[in-house]
Amino acid sequence: MTRVLVVEDEPQLVRALEINLKARKYEVESASDGGTGLRLAADRLPDVVLLDLGLPDMDGVEVIRGLRGWSRVPILVVSARQSSDEKIRALDAGADDYITKPFDMSELVARLRAAARRAQGAERGEHGAPAEEVSIVSTDEFTVDLLAKKARRHGHDVRLTPTEWHLLEVLIRNRGRLVGQKQLLHEVWGTSYNKQTNYLRVYMAQLRRKLEADPAHPRHLITSPGMGYRFET
Repeated sequence: MTRVLVVEDEPQLVRALEINLKARKYEVESASDGGTGLRLAADRLPDVVLLDLGLPDMDGVEVIRGLRGWSRVPILVVSARQSSDEKIRALDAGADDYITKPFDMSELVARLRAAARRAQGAERGEHGAPAEEVSIVSTDEFTVDLLAKKARRHGHDVRLTPTEWHLLEVLIRNRGRLVGQKQLLHEVWGTSYNKQTNYLRVYMAQLRRKLEADPAHPRHLITSPGMGYRFET
């Protein structure tokens, strides 16, 4: 049973989420503030976190950063904040998806299901793109161990979110070949994500900041404008 932690301070919304998720056979726990949410996440190790940004004790982005300090659990932000800057800020901090209020419950459940599936697939080492099997890929800047699910740069571990890892893995397994935007969206986020190319821009920027020597002039994570991306060693 998939365990969901809801970090939200609106009691009516929490109740609605609990009813709908439990009806779909999810196990649900809730926290009404960020501090309690972080403690529950450490104690219960949920499979997915649904997180509001407007919490009474801290901004939700602080919760994201706190979780990302030790966990790769998928984080879905559910917030009334609708500006692009807010979305990018949350995604840059390590959120895996962003849903604005008010939302359709069926869409939220679909995105939650997709996030849990991506995380489970990453743990099992599954991938959708057929390519030559490799274990370790090295560049002059970083090394990626696909079996151990680890990235290292200059001798130090690089923390990647499940979505960042999945995106990097698809590109590495297709190294040297262009992977189209639509294919990447389908493989990493699911078949209902056809037009969210901004997701690709945000996550590729995050990967470059973490892995490239000069993120503004990448040597390994290459963009083909309007077409897609490729990985070069």
